[in-house]
Amino acid sequence: MENESLKTLEFEKIIAMLADRAGSVLGKELAHALRPSSDYEEAAEWQAETAEAVSVLSLTSPPLGGIFDIRPLLKKVRKNAVLDLSDLMSVMSTLYAMRQIKQFFRHLELDVPILKEWAHSIEIIGQLERNLDNTIDEHGNIREDASVEFARIRRDRKAAQARIKEKIHAILHDERYQKMFQDAIVTVRDERYVIPVKAEYRSRFPGLVHDQSATGSTLFIEPLPVVDLNNDVRQLLLAEQQEIQRILRQLSSEIHRNSEALLLNCRILGDLDFAFAKARLAQDMDASRPVLNQEGRTVLRNARHPLIPRDQVVPLNITLGETYRMLLITGPNTGGKTVSMKTLGLMVLMAQSGCYLPADPDSEIAVYPHLYADIGDEQSIEQSLSTFSAHMTHIIRILEKVESTDLLLLDELGAGTDPEEGAALAMAILERLLSVRASTVATTHYSELKAFAYTHDGIENACVEFDVETLRPTYRLLIGIPGASNAFAISQRLGLAESLILRARQLVEADHAQFEHVINQLEHEKLLYEQMNAEIRERQQRVTQLEQKWESARTELSQKKGDILRKAREKSAAMIRQTRRESEAVIQQLKEQFDDQGIRKRQQAIQEARARINQASEKAQPGIMTRKDVGRRIDLKQISVGDVVYVRKLDQKGTVLEIQGRELTVQLGSLRTKVKASDCAFLSHAAKEPAISSRGKGSAHAHALLRKSQNIRQEIDIRGMMVDEAEMVVGKFLDDAVIAGLNQVRIIHGKGTGALRKGIQNYLRHHRNVLQYRFADINEGGTGATEVDLK
Repeated sequence: MENESLKTLEFEKIIAMLADRAGSVLGKELAHALRPSSDYEEAAEWQAETAEAVSVLSLTSPPLGGIFDIRPLLKKVRKNAVLDLSDLMSVMSTLYAMRQIKQFFRHLELDVPILKEWAHSIEIIGQLERNLDNTIDEHGNIREDASVEFARIRRDRKAAQARIKEKIHAILHDERYQKMFQDAIVTVRDERYVIPVKAEYRSRFPGLVHDQSATGSTLFIEPLPVVDLNNDVRQLLLAEQQEIQRILRQLSSEIHRNSEALLLNCRILGDLDFAFAKARLAQDMDASRPVLNQEGRTVLRNARHPLIPRDQVVPLNITLGETYRMLLITGPNTGGKTVSMKTLGLMVLMAQSGCYLPADPDSEIAVYPHLYADIGDEQSIEQSLSTFSAHMTHIIRILEKVESTDLLLLDELGAGTDPEEGAALAMAILERLLSVRASTVATTHYSELKAFAYTHDGIENACVEFDVETLRPTYRLLIGIPGASNAFAISQRLGLAESLILRARQLVEADHAQFEHVINQLEHEKLLYEQMNAEIRERQQRVTQLEQKWESARTELSQKKGDILRKAREKSAAMIRQTRRESEAVIQQLKEQFDDQGIRKRQQAIQEARARINQASEKAQPGIMTRKDVGRRIDLKQISVGDVVYVRKLDQKGTVLEIQGRELTVQLGSLRTKVKASDCAFLSHAAKEPAISSRGKGSAHAHALLRKSQNIRQEIDIRGMMVDEAEMVVGKFLDDAVIAGLNQVRIIHGKGTGALRKGIQNYLRHHRNVLQYRFADINEGGTGATEVDLK
């Protein structure tokens, strides 16, 4: 493809849209390097890749996050460079993404052989991945147990720091030095522990001065008893840095050994990301997969220019390569001729780049080895060429190379010079292209070319519709009708004198006037024909929509019926459990309220309450009702709002909301419906709920809180839970802990991949009762547990 043609058709904007939808640097790089393929097999393969990605996106989203461009890092390790922790984090994240993508396609049930073959080719470097994971934590720091030596150094350093703190703590609480301290705190200067001492006591406090305050009133002194301990800590820090460098060097060397496999994996990740970028563009454009062919046949139905907003673009129907290989679009300027031509050109470039087209699904497009476009009013200033000369120079180059399988887009052919000579040149060029049999779309405003199209085989007239009433183009492409100039009609509506218009008509040759009249008549008849076809299509669509709506409603009703029955049974069982709990609470209150002298009365009340519970349980048991033996016939004189009835057709009981003659409005769970009274059976009148005194409620609630506060634990283990499930459990645990008056609790979430820890800590960050949280001490779980301070 000519780079000049790609630029003319603004193909770089399509590339920018693809790059925006790629999630990684690898995918964006492929998008920017995209060029339409001239090979049919390659273009068809690209379309197949996009089709598979679209089918995946229609159901789920692939795990393409966390992919970094590690190719520069691979170049560094090949030069024996040592990667830092941030570089290793990028490699570790990309390795994890490789594993996730491979597992995603391994378990994907869709038939996407190309994408699955790509994913299958990803080599999982498990040992490297495990070594990185065992060395670096999720914060990008070296793990405590990254190596045996590193763990020993860390233990020794912490022990030395603990001894320093003990020494300094003793000094701070020594009565001899109390008045010398500016503040009874410990700080660090040059990685050494120091104490802020008032400047006037410098000579009386033994130690080394490391710093002073801005005012000079405070000196930061390292006490002599901790100098040797600080030296030990300093040496341990240096040893720790050396061990870290050794670990980084070892990991970098391991990455170097696997660089070839990593590089191949990166290429596959880039291909996958780019394929899904094309799929996302197809979804955003509401585009469809075109049917490609090698016969030079293009049939675009309702094609939309991809760079014009959908609420503004006018769909086009373009046919080329069936009965004619050349389309001549005529009509006035600013009528949309160039937009129509650019739409076709962009459709071809997108199709041969593996992109879906914003057109109807049954659209068909040919694969053209070369596309030449001469569009726009460009001048070559450097060569001092006029518009006509610049265009003619370009057309000459095209004519030297064009073949029968190519596509040409020629805008305003022959313009920029004498009309008579320009029209003659245009006809000569078109004759040459007809003899070559190249697919061509040309625009012109010369009337002579309209007759040329009628008198030559293989060429068809077309125009962009123009509304004479509004003096504005409609941008609809009409094939088979040449464009009329409409000069007389436009001038008349603009207010030109009638006498001048009549004189102009006399000056026009009779055959030309008759030709214009025939054109207008053909255009009028074509519009009527298209209007009739549009009405037929609309009716067919309405019938299809009604059929689909009826089928959907029938399926939905069937599903809702099943859901209603299931939910009603579940709700009934839940109501039974709730009733039992509430009634047992009432019984407990009765036990507490009656003294020893009322034992018999208390027992009688308890027995009556339990009898009512059992009676309600028997009535609410799910699954015991049948259509024949439930309830009795409804008496419309006695039925009232709130009564409970049984709807036979739905096999469900509900509450009467409204009575309208012989019809009842019944609430069935979340569904409200109208049914005939004869289709229902009466179950019971509206129940009156017994009132419970506020004193009784308060007493029961207080006892419940007391029991809960006595039983609450200070830690909870949520290992193995999903994040959503863990949030619910932790939320209830925190509420119970606050009620019990606890100040601190511990949540055990384990280490694992870190997903559960991140989810819970994010939940704690926004919890109303959490003051602060932190990882537990190393002997109490470390990063596998989180300690929470409660407000």
